[in-house]
Amino acid sequence: MNGPIISPSILSADFAKLGEEVRAVSEAGADWIHLDVMDGHFVPNLTFGPAVIKALRPHSAKHFDVHLMIAPADPYLAAFAEAGADTISVHVEAGPHIHRSLQAIRNLGKRAGIALNPGTPASAIEPLLDIVDLVLVMTVNPGFGGQSFIPSTLETIARIRAMTAGRDIDIEVDGGIDPETVVRAARAGANAFVAGNAVFKGGPAGYAERIAAIRAGAASVGGGTLSC
Repeated sequence: MNGPIISPSILSADFAKLGEEVRAVSEAGADWIHLDVMDGHFVPNLTFGPAVIKALRPHSAKHFDVHLMIAPADPYLAAFAEAGADTISVHVEAGPHIHRSLQAIRNLGKRAGIALNPGTPASAIEPLLDIVDLVLVMTVNPGFGGQSFIPSTLETIARIRAMTAGRDIDIEVDGGIDPETVVRAARAGANAFVAGNAVFKGGPAGYAERIAAIRAGAASVGGGTLSC
């Protein structure tokens, strides 16, 4: 599948009916489903764990894009893999042996992602590129939905695109993505786009239209290829 990858974040969904929400965005044209896992330690918020992801798995055949904002991450990787994750992304700062964490994800048969906070330099992931399938650039500070896109992250995206040239690595952005900011992120080199409020705000009747608008913005500057 060619073109931009749109990954709605259920962090902005109605938590009282998550199964219905996952089905609705899947049917509305989402390529992936983004699941933000927060521990109240690595980031100042709590969300959900493997049990919720396992419960959601039967509601969609879409790629489950699991973003672990937890530390340590290693003790839980197998549980998230067993719950139905397809890609598991961990933060550079999530543990002292991040290369080992990525190896563990690969050994579980899953795509391995590495995530960077807005203050983390692109150079931090350079030694890891041989073992990652996805680089997730946070375009807001992690922990809460509904934040504004941080423009300085565009330079990080561009640097990572240059670093990954010739490799089969997706570059994903997460935070403040809407039909306008997606254009800037795609122009910088991203090909996968996490969108929360820009998809879910207003309810299911508008999901297809909102996903299509984000996709059109990314596609207008030639956004990327699905590599999973």
